[in-house]
Amino acid sequence: MPSIKEIQVPIAEEMKAFSGHFRKTLRSDVALLDIIMRYIVKRKGKQMRPIFVFLAAKIHGESTEKTYTAASLIELLHTATLVHDDVVDESNLRRGFFSIQTLWKKKVAVLVGDYLLSRGLLTAVDAEAFDLLKLTSKAVKEMSEGELLQIEKARHLNITEDIYFEIIRRKTASLISACCACGAASTGASQAQIDKMWSFGEKTGLAFQIKDDLLDLGDGKKTGKPTGQDIREKKLTLPLIHTLEKADRRTRKRLLKLVKKAPKDPRAVQEVIKAITEGPGLEYARAKMAELRNEAVEMLDVFEDTEARSALINMLDFTIERNR
Repeated sequence: MPSIKEIQVPIAEEMKAFSGHFRKTLRSDVALLDIIMRYIVKRKGKQMRPIFVFLAAKIHGESTEKTYTAASLIELLHTATLVHDDVVDESNLRRGFFSIQTLWKKKVAVLVGDYLLSRGLLTAVDAEAFDLLKLTSKAVKEMSEGELLQIEKARHLNITEDIYFEIIRRKTASLISACCACGAASTGASQAQIDKMWSFGEKTGLAFQIKDDLLDLGDGKKTGKPTGQDIREKKLTLPLIHTLEKADRRTRKRLLKLVKKAPKDPRAVQEVIKAITEGPGLEYARAKMAELRNEAVEMLDVFEDTEARSALINMLDFTIERNR
């Protein structure tokens, strides 16, 4: 599998220029805010979402100033959601470093998340890129709805496979959809092409979330050790949903009882993990992920076989073959 650095080759210049563009959007004349923004920039992740933006733009034409606006807008929105997520989850670490809420407390973290969100919106407004604003606003709306739908269903542990896909379509896939759609829109692509890239991003995002489900069970990790965090949070992931669907009534009842106990009982977590890994859940989830991957690749058949198209497929494969 190519590394992120190798995947970026067709857009290496764009990604280098984006780094400066993104830093510029974060500047503030409030000293505390500027310090926190620099902390965020230094601890940037793999920048998968800007990569999707630039590759989606590249297969339609050349990147424009609007493409940089799209990449910055999405990275700002994504970072805002991560900062807020850490507050909600009371996470001490983010990407191996202390989270904003750990270093500067919750109130500051919430305000920083709000600032990032507003900076993203202003970045689009200042560039008069209202089509990008419409696409990203749709994604943010769906992300919020997805999170709340998951909370609602987790209370009763009544998530079916259809509901699961509806949750992750909104919660995870919508932002990757926006990346790909905004990349296309930034080059002047037609509405049909923008819609196609939204669908490509959606299938990629669904596969991405299933991979997260599998990683939580230790599948594909370097260490191979499961964390079981999803089970502790009473999240019904695809491997668990399928395990429950295929279990007899007695086993299903016992597993659901264990999931309810999971937040306070590590042994319950391990027993649920064992039931999933020894049952049909893992293989079923892997097959669904591969199916979504193939459907996404088929959507790119209409594009010329360029370096950018190959890189976009490699980026899709990276999301489902990663080990963390």
